[in-house]
Amino acid sequence: MPDLAYFIQQNALNSLTEDIASGDLTVQLLPETLCARAQVITRQSGILCGTQWFDSCFQALDPDCKINWQAKDGDAIHPGQTLCEINGRARAILTAERSALNLLQTLSATATHTRRYVDAVSGINVKIMDTRKTLPGLRHAQKYAVRTGGGYNQRMGLYDGILIKENHIAAAGSIKAVLDAAFKLAPVGVSVQIEVENIMQLDEALAAGAKLILLDNFDLEALSFAVQHTHGRAELEASGGITLQGLREVAETGVDRISIGALTKDIEALDLSMRLI
Repeated sequence: MPDLAYFIQQNALNSLTEDIASGDLTVQLLPETLCARAQVITRQSGILCGTQWFDSCFQALDPDCKINWQAKDGDAIHPGQTLCEINGRARAILTAERSALNLLQTLSATATHTRRYVDAVSGINVKIMDTRKTLPGLRHAQKYAVRTGGGYNQRMGLYDGILIKENHIAAAGSIKAVLDAAFKLAPVGVSVQIEVENIMQLDEALAAGAKLILLDNFDLEALSFAVQHTHGRAELEASGGITLQGLREVAETGVDRISIGALTKDIEALDLSMRLI
């Protein structure tokens, strides 16, 4: 797969193409040679993320523009704080503004949301994981934002990890059959994980050699029992219906990982603003 720089450029170009199409009519009111200076401020607290995506939007339209950041990805930011200053052609700054801010505020929101979950389990040896429930076209960007917020990535997509779910088990005929096939298929370094829905299935997965097991919609009592019952024979991940309010209780059961789709799908963009100065 291409590296992150490829996806940064593609996200920026796709966003600009969607917005500009045949041309920005409004900026044609301004002289082509006019230069400008602008600042971006935040009206909300959060975790900054997406500066490279932001830069790429402006640089696609004005390669000579200069962007000076006063904060970096992963920094905590506060209302009224100046995040960066942009110097370049006025037309390029105004045309790229919305695309750049959309990406920056969305990725900052993802990192901010993730940090809340990570902070909620502070002091407990558990990993907060994302899922594939990402915004269309922003898979790599949002997974970068999860890492920036202190979380961990599940597989990036269907190509870099095997996650066997209930429909795979049903189609294959049994947990043993599908795990046997997975172990034969998986290249070196590719994880094999299986989802189970009860203790009986957990036992079947353990007997078949599973080393990474997702406990789907287990309640707290069942999670605690599963951890004690497994006794380190496999890495256990809790998933399904886990809220921020109940997160610490889930972590205290002793599971190794907790996966949460809300990290990337239930986000509210940070309130950012750009003004010419």
